[in-house]
Amino acid sequence: MRVLGIDCGTERTGYGVIDSDGHTHRLISAGVIRTSAKAPLGERLHEIFRELRSVIARDEPEAAAVEEVFYSANVKTALKLAHVRGVALLLVSEAGIELGEYSPLEIKTSVVGYGRAEKQQVQMMVASLLRL
Repeated sequence: MRVLGIDCGTERTGYGVIDSDGHTHRLISAGVIRTSAKAPLGERLHEIFRELRSVIARDEPEAAAVEEVFYSANVKTALKLAHVRGVALLLVSEAGIELGEYSPLEIKTSVVGYGRAEKQQVQMMVASLLRL
């Protein structure tokens, strides 16, 4: 199965596409969509939309995984993140791709085995799983 993972952010939205049979995983593509913090939110969302649409058209994933919005002390930041997540969910739905939504705790537990893992630990384990 080909799976698209999306890590939403207004300045940096990360994505990765893998092929997996449940045991062996192979990286197809990965990248970061960067937007200018100085640009209006609408322009930033449109840039993310265009880039993610291109990834979906190019890599043709069958399923997608998107991180759920987590509680944030900064409401403005959480709302901006929710906007980007809305763009990602719209694109996945538009493409008819099966969607899975996961909390950061679920993702870290699945990848590292520990829900409070640091970003570096997650990065190292992803590299190991994909044999990078």
